[in-house]
Amino acid sequence: MENIGIGASVPGRYWHGLADGRLQCDLCPRECRLHEGQRGLCFVRAREGDQIVLTTYGRSSGFCLDPIEKKPLNHFLPGTSVLSFGTAGCNLTCKFCQNWDISKARADDQLQQHASPEAIAQAAVESGAPSVAFTYNDPVIFLEYAVDVAAACREAGVKTVAVTAGYISEAARPEFFAAMDAANIDLKGFTENFYRKLCTGSLDAVLDTLRYVKHETKTWLEITTLLIPGENDSSQEVGALSEWVMEALGPDVPLHFTAFHPDWKMGDKPPTPPSTLTRAQAIARSAGLRYVYTGNVYDEAGQSTYCAACGERLIGRDGYTITDWRLDVGGRCGSCGAPCPGLFDALPGGWGARRAPILISAA
Repeated sequence: MENIGIGASVPGRYWHGLADGRLQCDLCPRECRLHEGQRGLCFVRAREGDQIVLTTYGRSSGFCLDPIEKKPLNHFLPGTSVLSFGTAGCNLTCKFCQNWDISKARADDQLQQHASPEAIAQAAVESGAPSVAFTYNDPVIFLEYAVDVAAACREAGVKTVAVTAGYISEAARPEFFAAMDAANIDLKGFTENFYRKLCTGSLDAVLDTLRYVKHETKTWLEITTLLIPGENDSSQEVGALSEWVMEALGPDVPLHFTAFHPDWKMGDKPPTPPSTLTRAQAIARSAGLRYVYTGNVYDEAGQSTYCAACGERLIGRDGYTITDWRLDVGGRCGSCGAPCPGLFDALPGGWGARRAPILISAA
């Protein structure tokens, strides 16, 4: 934490006062305790007088139409576009961060666009995007803004997606995930040592979030694990992770193993070989998981969706482009009629791999 000037802000909802005069932020497991003029580790939640505030409400690093599969979500409106945006800051310190220019930014470094929740919802409608994603940095830290955007989206008939590390307190989970139609949660590794050494976080807190989302909400859940050579890619760790997902969450939660590329403070690490992802996929499937995917590499077979009952290819994917569709209305296999879990339209979207930045009025 550091002493800084604070600009425009809105009151935060999760904090309490301490006997020593400090205020404790209760949004995430860090429980930052702040004197006047200090910000938490996330940098965007600060003490201002006798309250903790969010300093990035209504401010974004930019808006872009992405493929929904890029989040990644493979069982949520496949082939459609998603209006994506983030703010600044993060409540983890992952040395391997792939979006470090945004997540490690100071509040004013990257926030060039201003937009109200209603303007974002309207932009999604006008662009034809059926959903809005809170992504690029973790939406947990801008909860008040994300929840208000989600409410405006629901009013406009637009769904919302959280791309998050799941590092959120028990108190804040209900409000945050009640606002989300879908979530992709990063399960970054499967040891406390990995989280402590590379993220300065806690594995148990994330596992608690995963259990909560799966069993206590209606939010569609998918999981991503970035496999880093020599850090979390051993067969033993992948096996333990896969078995936990199977036992704690069930066989139908999609699990994405994605390839690391050297970035941020781990530029000395080699990229993840495709063979590592294929091995991880096989291990997870042998643990009983039905929908396991590879990512950040070219692998049409590993990124396609197959019927868990008869093996028919239900959704073919070439990168972010849908190449095959054999789902009937209601998300059932066109060959055997077995259901495929998720949210599916009668036909896939045709957005493809495009990425289209857009400007949104601040009104």
